[in-house]
Amino acid sequence: MASPKTIGSREVHAAIERLAAAIQERHRHTRNLLVLGIANGGIALAHRLGTRLGMNRVGDLDISFHRDDIGHHPIPKEFTPTLLPGDVNGATVLLVDDVLFTGRTVKAALDELFDHGRPGTVELAVLVDRGCRRLPIVADFSGTIIAADPDEDVVVSLGDNPSHDRIEIRPRQARARLASPLK
Repeated sequence: MASPKTIGSREVHAAIERLAAAIQERHRHTRNLLVLGIANGGIALAHRLGTRLGMNRVGDLDISFHRDDIGHHPIPKEFTPTLLPGDVNGATVLLVDDVLFTGRTVKAALDELFDHGRPGTVELAVLVDRGCRRLPIVADFSGTIIAADPDEDVVVSLGDNPSHDRIEIRPRQARARLASPLK
């Protein structure tokens, strides 16, 4: 098993800048653009991108009820409701997340998004694309690509103090299995 590795704030900021520049290039003239951070990891990144790009139509997308592993990972205490900054019908929606791994989180985000309407276009921006997809999902915009083994976790920390931002690659922790409520 690999040892932990940390990518510091300088590299994280450079990845965010690459992401913002690519989004700005493609969407400089897009009129009805909504930026939605996927809870919980994509929210801080979506708001940073919104600030960097001068966008005020940034919201949050909660996927808790659409996860395919809800039986193993119940809805977290830090429940973040979906907050849409405008009508999704016909809009260009940019979904934002911190890490793209298997694709299941993005699938859940698409399910939640389509519960609210029918966007004209949906794109995906991620800070880290780590590969190992299990669904046919590809990011339109990636800040960085990290080759991590399937038995490793890639954890992004974007806090209130940008000097503490980091990406950690560390051995996967054993996930606790929940006892079935039906005996």
